Amino acid sequence: MTSISNTTSQISPVNERVYHQSNLLGDWKGTWTKGGAPVEFKVINIRGTTAQIEYTHNGHTERGTAEVDGATITFGNVTIGTKDGQNAALEFSIGTAKQSAILQKQAADTDQNKLVGKWSGASSSNGQSAFFTVASVDGRDAQVTYTANGTTQKGTGIVYKNTVMFGKAQITSNDGQNGNVILQVGRNFYSIPVTKQKPASSSSSAVNKLA
Repeated sequence: MTSISNTTSQISPVNERVYHQSNLLGDWKGTWTKGGAPVEFKVINIRGTTAQIEYTHNGHTERGTAEVDGATITFGNVTIGTKDGQNAALEFSIGTAKQSAILQKQAADTDQNKLVGKWSGASSSNGQSAFFTVASVDGRDAQVTYTANGTTQKGTGIVYKNTVMFGKAQITSNDGQNGNVILQVGRNFYSIPVTKQKPASSSSSAVNKLA
């Protein structure tokens, strides 16, 4: 299984508390105020003072590393910032030429939403069991905790379609109720069927909430 350490976000607690940098993560779409041409800006992850981004304009896409400064991200001549995590201001500036756009964050893929929850199961064929919790999904990042072989790990995994990958484990679900955990132990890979635990009906607060 490929390591995902280079694709997960690493936002310092100080920057999150002051600037709420996690609000910048996600897929932003809108149009330029002049001309109305579509523009899209994806913030894939933030690692310290850098971010991996995709910038689509005039029919082509640029990918690369941008600079993070407080509550803004700058990629070449383009800067984006958001206050509420739902609407963002994008500004293009080169010399005396300037252009701006208001972008909206796109809703997470419905397949990703289905992954949020607590999953557990065991395999009779290989004797492995797993407990996997997806606390939230934000763009390509997921806050997860999983326990296997008596060891618990917690952190940020990466989301791809209907799968969350974290360390040496990954979980996949097509319907949001039944899923499969692939666990790597040494050089061996084990498949473990899991089901999502239903929220307790007596508690109105037991509702999955996306970041």
